[in-house]
Amino acid sequence: MQEYIFWYILIGLLGLAIGSFLNVLIYRLPRKKAIVMERSACPNCRMAIPFYHNIPIISYLILLGRCSVCRHPISPRYPMVEILNAGFYLLFYHLDGLTLQLGAHCFLTSALIAIFFIDLDFQIIPDKITLPGIVVGFVSSIFVSPPGILNSVIGFLVGGLSLLAIAYLGEWLFKKEAMGGGDIKMAAMMGAFVGWQKILLIFFGGALIGMVVSIVWMGLSKRVRKERMIPFGPFLAMAAIVVVLFGEQIINYYIEHILLS
Repeated sequence: MQEYIFWYILIGLLGLAIGSFLNVLIYRLPRKKAIVMERSACPNCRMAIPFYHNIPIISYLILLGRCSVCRHPISPRYPMVEILNAGFYLLFYHLDGLTLQLGAHCFLTSALIAIFFIDLDFQIIPDKITLPGIVVGFVSSIFVSPPGILNSVIGFLVGGLSLLAIAYLGEWLFKKEAMGGGDIKMAAMMGAFVGWQKILLIFFGGALIGMVVSIVWMGLSKRVRKERMIPFGPFLAMAAIVVVLFGEQIINYYIEHILLS
């Protein structure tokens, strides 16, 4: 029992620490800043942040959500990302145990969280996340079953080529870019992790979530109605996490109650 609790605490702390690193990626990657060599600084006063003010969750609470120097508010997104990442790590540990599959699920989830917030703010999906993610997806598929390497390669091709075809078709129909290259690489990465069946399920789920959210968002925001630029990456990320958690059950339900009925 004590060992069981120990691993929960350790994995939760690891999730918080990596969540803190995700905040660095979310802020610096779209701004083309150095990831490792540059010290964290307040975006308002530019003063360097000491290490003891970078402790996940705790520093935010102690500082009451403000910079210790200029007292400028710190975005609540920082602790939210840390808690979100740690929460998923603990959930996957509960489901997978201390296995290689746990590592694959945690890596993919962290990549999707970073993509979600970067694409939401900047409408870009950095290659520095998706390209290494494709490699990790292939490697993990060799040691984690499912999906297995063959299914992983097919998922990579189905994911990337499907959105590539949509991009070309949309450009031909609307005479403008309909799908960014980042979305295509993101789909290829997810396909490498989950295989071809689940990447199709992710596309369906992402489109469904995107349609509902977009209708509500456009109804509430004049700026969104005017610009009509809503990134697809966050919807794919949300759908991917749902599919990683419940994909097998959804596919089995479809086969048993719809396809064979």
